Order: sequence, then structure tokens, then C-alpha cells
Amino acid sequence: MQIAAVFFFGEKRYMRFLFAASTGRLWAARRPVAGKRACLALVFVASVLAAGCASRPETGFLAPVAEADSGSTAHTLLVATTRKRDDRPGTLFSGERSTPLDFARIVVSVPEKHAEGEIEWASTAPGNPKTDFVVRQAGYLDSEKAFVSALNAQLAAKPKGKRNIFLFIHGYNTMFAEGLYRFAQLVHDSRAEGVPVLFTWASRGQVTQYVYDTNSATAARDDLERTIRLLLASNADQVNILAHSMGNWVTVEALRQIRISGIVPQASKVGHVVLAAPDIDIDVFKSQMRRFGKPKRPFVIVLSKDDKALGASNFIAGGRGRLGADSDPEELAALGAIVLDMTEVKGLDSSNHGKFAQLAAVAPKLAAALERGAARPHPSAKAGEIAEGSLEALVKLPITIIGAPFRILSGS
Repeated sequence: MQIAAVFFFGEKRYMRFLFAASTGRLWAARRPVAGKRACLALVFVASVLAAGCASRPETGFLAPVAEADSGSTAHTLLVATTRKRDDRPGTLFSGERSTPLDFARIVVSVPEKHAEGEIEWASTAPGNPKTDFVVRQAGYLDSEKAFVSALNAQLAAKPKGKRNIFLFIHGYNTMFAEGLYRFAQLVHDSRAEGVPVLFTWASRGQVTQYVYDTNSATAARDDLERTIRLLLASNADQVNILAHSMGNWVTVEALRQIRISGIVPQASKVGHVVLAAPDIDIDVFKSQMRRFGKPKRPFVIVLSKDDKALGASNFIAGGRGRLGADSDPEELAALGAIVLDMTEVKGLDSSNHGKFAQLAAVAPKLAAALERGAARPHPSAKAGEIAEGSLEALVKLPITIIGAPFRILSGS
């Protein structure tokens, strides 16, 4: 299928773009344009990729739902954010920027009949706990001290040696409710034992706001650095980090700032750092890693070369490759990264930008595979299972796998 769009510049100047939805390919039917005009092309591509999401959970979807015997599972999430508080009922935070860093504690329930990798959105707010993701409790935490106190209280409820933190940083075009529920899905499907902490920066959740979102992510660097330092200084044994899309930019920058400062008394608490579908210029990432130095525990980069959203970002960036879509795995491995290539794994979304969410269901086995770093395929991984693209089978192969749907490349 081809979709055409016309962009007007001034009164007479325009350019016609064609987009092949089946391949994600964009090309011009008339003369090329540069600079800010190309941004409109990105807006168009993003709009196409967002097609199918007819409605967005802007307001009302976070209104607490009364407790009921619904069979759902509740997860308590702590939030640190640079978003402005939103007075509209059931919304909590908007896409506008605010200082200083703000905090919240929210209990999200996942329905009993939940499909792995998916978010069961309510058709109307606030939703039904029997069938939808809903909020059970929600409240602001009015100080940094209150946030740390709530964090340590949740850590204390866990046995010694398992007092870990799971920190998630979302990507571009993400409303607060979307980031919150996506994180709840990741926590639920991965059966994560760590205390979940969401860092959410001020994304407006609009495809036309790519530049605003980019600047919001950049402006959030110091606040994410502060959040990470708070987590490291807590009673946690380990802090594991997962970032998605544009959230990787602010994450790597924050980690880079921490390393450059030289003041990291709890650095040994940093566990796995997973960069999923990172929307970062490859050359920028290389320079960040050279300044950061080869980490003691390799970063894990989840990429997919059929990621249409990153293809659009690559287009607006003048053809410079994005880390999550067009990287050289061997080169990244040499910089101290483990690369998970999901190109051949079928995505659940049309843009193939959210494949990382599917990994949550096999997170324990994946973590074990990464820790093993074996030099040969696991004997229990059958050829038939690999050919079918089963993630359950694929995580049994912890090194380079040529021709398999899921490849893990390690620099060790």
C-alpha cells in the first residue's frame, strides 16, 4: 500500500512524499527539501506509523478503580518525573516540562487474561480491572525524601540479596499513562523481582512534537542523573536499567555524566543496562562510549533493522544511522556491548519499534543466557524450534547465531 502526502512551504513551494506502509520506505516524488522542511516528512512518517492507534489515553485513564475480586495482579510502581502535574481527573502528569524533579507512587493492576507483550487498554476510562490495565491507587510524593523512604520500604519487604531496582525510561511520543502501563506490562511479563521505578521525561505524546521531545529528553539529563544517584544510594543491592527509543539518549548521557564526575561511591550497584531500539546517532553513541569507557558489565543493545520508526528518524537525521536499526554488531561488541538482533522476530506493532516488550516474557532465561556467555549453542535448543522463531528457544543460544531469528553478539 502506498500513501501520498503533500506538504506546503509558503504559498507555492511543496514536496510530495510517498510512503510504502508495507516496507517503511519513504521517497520523494518531486525535488528534495532540506532542513526544517524535512522535519515535516518525519511528522508524516510518524503519523503513518501511528495509524491504527485511533485514540490515545490522554485523560481519565489513571483514575483509581475500586478494589474488586477480579483475578488481576497488582504492581506498585514508583515514579520520578520532569513532567508538570496535571489537574485533570485521572491524568496525574501532562507532557509539559516542570522543575524540580517530582515523584509519585502508583498501583497498577494487570488483568487475569493478559496477552504477553500487550497492554489491554480500556475502551473508555478508567477501565475494568477484569479486562483492562487500571490504576488501583495513585498519589504524589511531595519530596525527594518521601520518594527514597517509599523506595526503601519496598526494598525492605524483599529478602536480602534480592533487593534490586528495575528502572525504566520510555521513548518519544509517549503520554504519561502510556509509559506507566508499558512499564507495568514489562514488570508483569518479566516477573521482575526488583522494585519498579519509572523515570518519565516530558514527552507531549504527539507525533508532531519530535523536536520538543528531543529537547525535553536532553533537558532531563541532570534529573535522571539525580534519580540514578538516589537509587544507588538507597538500600538496593543492584540497579538494573532499561531504556527505550529516545529514552536511550538521556540514559546514556546521564550515565556518561556520572562517570565523568568521578564521584560514584556505589558504582558497583549498577547491574544490567539494556538499550532497546535506541534512537541515537551511531557516531554520537561511539563518542559517548569512548568517553564512558568499556563498562565492567557490557551494555545490552536490542536492535531490529526493520524498525520503521527508527527508519524515519534516520531519514530526518540526513541518512545517519540510528543505533537501534542500522548498527554493526561486531563494532558495538568491540566497544563493550552485547547486541541482541531481533530483526527476524515478528513484531506485535506495525512499526516494529516495540519488539523489546516481547522480551519481557523470557527475561529470566535471557538474563541467564547473557550471564553464561557460552561459546556454543545450548544442546536443548532444537533446530525446529529455532526455525519457528520461538523466543523461548532462541534465548538458549547465547552467542552469535547465523541465520537464526534472534542473534546475540558478545565482545567478550
